[in-house]
Amino acid sequence: MSGVHKDVAAVVLAAGMGKRMKSDLAKVLHEMAGRPLLAHVLDTLDELGVARTVVVIGHQRERVQAAFAGRKGIEWAVQDPQRGTGHACMMAEPALGDFRGTVLVVCGDTPLLTARTLGNLLERHAKSGAQVTCLSMRLVDPKGYGRIVRTADGHGIERIVEEKDATPAERTIDEVNSGIFAFDHAALKSVLSMLTANNAQGEYYLTDTVSLLQARGAKAAVWCAEDARELLGINTPEQLAEAEQAWLAMRRRSSR
Repeated sequence: MSGVHKDVAAVVLAAGMGKRMKSDLAKVLHEMAGRPLLAHVLDTLDELGVARTVVVIGHQRERVQAAFAGRKGIEWAVQDPQRGTGHACMMAEPALGDFRGTVLVVCGDTPLLTARTLGNLLERHAKSGAQVTCLSMRLVDPKGYGRIVRTADGHGIERIVEEKDATPAERTIDEVNSGIFAFDHAALKSVLSMLTANNAQGEYYLTDTVSLLQARGAKAAVWCAEDARELLGINTPEQLAEAEQAWLAMRRRSSR
């Protein structure tokens, strides 16, 4: 399906160390179902048929590149040091250059993500006329995730607030940011340089681009995924084991 989405470039965030994995191995090289986490994400992008794929690497970048040396069509960008998701997208900008179209930002540690879900996100982004569309999910236990505060009409985003910066009331919200976005590239490019690291983590949050765009009168949309399992990132060995079980269950369901 290569080239189906000729106006879409994917940026894959794959620079993290993954300290909670209790291993020196770069997080995206940990295996699920016998293949690196990043391989599952790249397969999904191939199935989706994006025009370009830029992978942002940092920790053990030579090892990550070596693991995918035989894979065609990957453009690499380096994030060193790693200063957050917004910073990672800044590092991808030289590779993207004057690309005109939609930038799909995905995480390298979401091996259950499907092309169907990403395709739905892109379709809704195009129809909404928004400059950014966030892919969200609802979780029984949203701890650790940035919360989606919707507008009064329920269709748009008022803001995305990271848990460490959230009020007690905001922490009760069960709709969270998956870290996956569709952006108009020109709009994204125009606000990345405006990001600051004035937050509890001292990082450049990609989520802050939403409020920056809104301050310019741009529209921000949100779409909640049907199956939250697809969007769960892998941060611990326990989550990796759970993802493998979910992967097997999802495969069994789809083969019926």
